[in-house]
Amino acid sequence: MFPRLEDATAQCSASVVPLHGNIQIVPPMSTEHSPTASAKQLTKLFHTARETFGAEAARAGGGMRACADYSAKIDHLLERIATDATANTDTPVTLIAIGGYGRRELCLHSDIDLLILFGNRLGADDEQLVKALLHPLWDLGLDVGHQVRHLAELEEVETDNPAFLVALADSRFLAGHSDLYATFDRLIHGPDSGWRRPTSGALRELVDERHRHFNTTIYQLEPDIKEAPGALRDINAIRTLTELAQRDATRTVPITAGRLDEALEEAAEFLLRIRSLLHAAHGRNLNVLDYEHQEKVAEQFGSPGSDRGRRAEALMSVYFHHARIVARILASTLGKTTPPRPKSVRMVADNVRHDHDGVSFSDNVRASLQPRTWLGVFQAAIDEECRVSGDTLAFIERHCDRYTVEDFFPSSAERDQLLHFFQPKPGLYERLSEMHENGMLGRMFPEFRKIYCRVIRDFYHKYTVDEHTLRTIRGLSELGDQNTPTRHRFASILAEVPHPEQIVLALLFHDVGKWTNKNHAEESVRMVRDPLRRLQVPPEAIRTIEFLIRHHLEMSQAAFRRDSEDPEVARQFARLVGTEDRLKMLCLLTVADIQAVSPETLTPWKEELLWRLYVDTYNQLTLGYGDELIATSQPSVAELRARRPAEISEEQVTQFLEGLPQRYLRLVDTETVYDHIHLSSGLASNEVRTSLARQDDVWELSVITRDRPRIFSNICGVLSYFGMDILRGQAMSNRQGIALDLFRFVDADQFLALNSSGRAELTQQLQDVVTGAVELSRMLKGRESAARAKRRKFRIRSFAHFDHHYSDRYTVLEIGGENEWGLLYRVSRIISAHGCDIDLVLISTEGNRATDVFHLTRHGEKLPLELERDLRGDLETAMGIASTGLDH
Repeated sequence: MFPRLEDATAQCSASVVPLHGNIQIVPPMSTEHSPTASAKQLTKLFHTARETFGAEAARAGGGMRACADYSAKIDHLLERIATDATANTDTPVTLIAIGGYGRRELCLHSDIDLLILFGNRLGADDEQLVKALLHPLWDLGLDVGHQVRHLAELEEVETDNPAFLVALADSRFLAGHSDLYATFDRLIHGPDSGWRRPTSGALRELVDERHRHFNTTIYQLEPDIKEAPGALRDINAIRTLTELAQRDATRTVPITAGRLDEALEEAAEFLLRIRSLLHAAHGRNLNVLDYEHQEKVAEQFGSPGSDRGRRAEALMSVYFHHARIVARILASTLGKTTPPRPKSVRMVADNVRHDHDGVSFSDNVRASLQPRTWLGVFQAAIDEECRVSGDTLAFIERHCDRYTVEDFFPSSAERDQLLHFFQPKPGLYERLSEMHENGMLGRMFPEFRKIYCRVIRDFYHKYTVDEHTLRTIRGLSELGDQNTPTRHRFASILAEVPHPEQIVLALLFHDVGKWTNKNHAEESVRMVRDPLRRLQVPPEAIRTIEFLIRHHLEMSQAAFRRDSEDPEVARQFARLVGTEDRLKMLCLLTVADIQAVSPETLTPWKEELLWRLYVDTYNQLTLGYGDELIATSQPSVAELRARRPAEISEEQVTQFLEGLPQRYLRLVDTETVYDHIHLSSGLASNEVRTSLARQDDVWELSVITRDRPRIFSNICGVLSYFGMDILRGQAMSNRQGIALDLFRFVDADQFLALNSSGRAELTQQLQDVVTGAVELSRMLKGRESAARAKRRKFRIRSFAHFDHHYSDRYTVLEIGGENEWGLLYRVSRIISAHGCDIDLVLISTEGNRATDVFHLTRHGEKLPLELERDLRGDLETAMGIASTGLDH
């Protein structure tokens, strides 16, 4: 669909559509006249065509042949309509198919894109002719995108309408005056046409704009089969750019490796069949392959797999395989069809030169016999800050299958060169991606081929496993870039690591075990041993790399699912890493791994949690911590007493801090401690006092009241009611019986930002609910109904797991499941109903999965087993978990 066509596509629109020649056509609101015999025949032909194509699509056969056959049937309809419409006129007019219809790629509910071309300037009488052409199509229920022109108008290129320029590139004769079409064809498509260069430029702009809409990545979890990078529009762009670049208009696809023109045909066939299935399923022109339809399409294609999820993963793996090839050919086509730049050639390494196309071999014959030298061209590209030329990438792809792993690393010199190449620096990700795409990386490391286009449908990771892996290396390399100011704290750690190439090797192999359904970390450790042995990596370095792979999830779990303010967490994590160097390397690997999941995953909040855990663990390894509870004799308390405001006494400071955990002093700054003391002063038994402050995008809430049941769950319910995403919640009390609940949350629905009275409303509701003046359950009923209506159809497995060993003081309860509205409130209410005290809750959201970790006590002790059994049963009932009596 094109910008100027879009106004005319609404079948039932009452708006007037302006046409060139001062004619206006109004799409009919409805067809009130009795259908003529001719109209009945058209309707029968049209429905027969749709039924035939729909049956083919239902068999997953709606590919190029089926689309072409359906397009031919629509051609026949239009020929009959045009014959009837022009029967009584001598006006020179021709009907031309353009866009997707011009390519004969109509799917079941595709738009019919037409150009109605007159030989002369349009007059008032021509309005009836245009109506006679369009109204029968609208009566049939077709979405028609049309343009009306007279021939003289096309003598000037419409540079202000790029979509129209591109649509005309795919145009063909349907009906009318063939001589007029021949003149049009020479004007638009002839070897000396003035439309060629502007159309090529317009197409490049449209490709860039469309790719930006999809964040310039093919890795869409729910891709648009038509519009996404690597999808049908890109295939058409390749063909159009190639034709425009060739004056004789002969269609050939630039070959970058092998027979990629055939690969394009395979991709188009695959994508058109999926698009046809989507049209049949939706009953309209919708092209997004969402999670639900991935399972259905996989079933119709007969994808392999033991269950619906596995079959969908297999389908998406093939999708990404095709999308990668299409994206690669498009990049090559854009390079090949760009006007040449002046050549400047210089030698930059042995048998490696640098020119306007990037770096390449200067002697291909010599290079074909020396695979051990191929890594040098990629190293030169890093050093020169440029790409490897497309011709050289294609050359390597043609030859690499002839060589074994040992041919690439015949001596220590080549092995040392590889370790140097793996130094994290700008350009490493791009070069590894090139090596992966042309097969060289897989020949060097056959283990890595196991995860080629591997899809894990966890609704969390945005990319295929291999692309995620390479992006982890990009993230680490960005930390080594002096020109990249982000995450400077972690960049300073990287500068202290003596062998950063070990982190790169660990990242390269950390997820290769995902080729199977086993414990992927242990499988990855097993698979990395052979390549490390082949590279003759020293034993100590092998142990370090294996450690990083085996424990690559540990730091994120400790930071996001455990109380990082609890000294015991840092102590246990310090025991795991053992040394400062391993701590630094695991920290950097974790940052890179999380950042590569998707652009939004490593939030400033999560980054801060990781940094805090790193610092606390570093201190454990070097200094150690004091007691868990605050001791009123410790230096930090003495300093608080000394610096207190005049209106606060020393006794107030001491009494408030007695019984609070050590983490309190690490959670809040000095001024916040004094604010809490003020809030707790003279607190009545039924009184609730609150403090609400914003720090960047995170809001910090303090609620102080006399200790009473269900404070924590009630606060969770109120925050959920206002649409807040809770990041962390902590509950604590001192020896004076004052309860202090601290929450950090994000204002997801922008309630506080958009309502000037929002803060007052929120704090008033908190007071009313916590004191019992307002019944929370009634407040939440409406929100719960709305949340259920929005719930997606796929389900995520829920679990409840108790841990007695991670903490010396708490029973740790881990709850996981779909990220449903009000989940934290419902679970915390059940916990409170069993008389348990919630000291801390950590919230982690990964895509559509939520994981909440509760630190529980009862009467200051861990939960007894009988209580745990009862609590487990109620939680499993509430979460829809089939009870087994065992941890899940």
